[in-house]
Amino acid sequence: MTAEARLTPTTFYREIERNRRRSWLLVAIVVIVLGLLGAAIGYATGFGWGGVVIALGVATVMSVGTYFAGDALVMATSGAREVDRAKPADRYQQFVNVAEEMRLAGGLPPPRLWVIDDSAPNAFATGRDPEHASVAVTTGLLDKLDREQLQGVIGHEMSHIGNLDIRFTLLVGVLVGSIALLADWFLRFTFWGGGRRSSNDSDRGGGGGGAMALLFILALVLAVVAPLIGRLVQASVSRTRESLADATAVELTRNPVGLARALRTISDDPEVLEVANRATQHLYIVNPIKSFEERSKSLFDTHPPIGERIRALESIAGRMGLAPTVG
Repeated sequence: MTAEARLTPTTFYREIERNRRRSWLLVAIVVIVLGLLGAAIGYATGFGWGGVVIALGVATVMSVGTYFAGDALVMATSGAREVDRAKPADRYQQFVNVAEEMRLAGGLPPPRLWVIDDSAPNAFATGRDPEHASVAVTTGLLDKLDREQLQGVIGHEMSHIGNLDIRFTLLVGVLVGSIALLADWFLRFTFWGGGRRSSNDSDRGGGGGGAMALLFILALVLAVVAPLIGRLVQASVSRTRESLADATAVELTRNPVGLARALRTISDDPEVLEVANRATQHLYIVNPIKSFEERSKSLFDTHPPIGERIRALESIAGRMGLAPTVG
């Protein structure tokens, strides 16, 4: 074995570990923002540390509900229908075969397989854990990708399942949603007169009242800024996990070129995935919301640039001695 061949696995696993550390750091930031917002609102409204308890309570309730029903909701809103793995239609046989290959390569339980009737090629994985996971593809993906490309895409989705990205993404989404709900409640509370007590206390309490008023203003600012911070962190986490899944997919397929070709085909396709929205876009292998659409906002882009992902895969191909060609 050459020195270069020995170096490749070390570099590969180091990159995976780096992405994981970065992801947990970003989650910690979201938790801190949620706690700060809860504390500021709590003290501004007289609840004190109860505001933190309320914030964490909202996140917990949302987490439990989404944990058990989130995948079913995603499939329902995406208009997906389940494929019978035992007797699939001829059109879906290759999808079933490739999914079985990739889940065996990853040592994973069989996921539920779904198909979305849409000519735009794309795919995603969801679920709370590998034992309760689902992989969905569009009919456009099955029609427009060859077997090598499909293997790369399914390997990517199986990597999301094996890396527990499906649970990770769920966690971040719930925390960000909790921040948005709490901020929205406080802004409405203030609009309907919830801040009057603070103003009255300010008039009667002198310096203490002034500090309370300042804290109330800080809570208002946080209520506006915190959801934006949460969305930015969510997008950053999603970008990190996508890069990680690309790298892990290579471990399953041993063929970075197939995934690189698939990413280019999906990205270049002009079709718009109608069922996708801002709440589900981070799930897909390639952002389904095209840059020319009004709903596109690059600031909150949930995926790394396609060119960057393809270059990383081509670099891996070069280290493996494969021709880094995307055709």
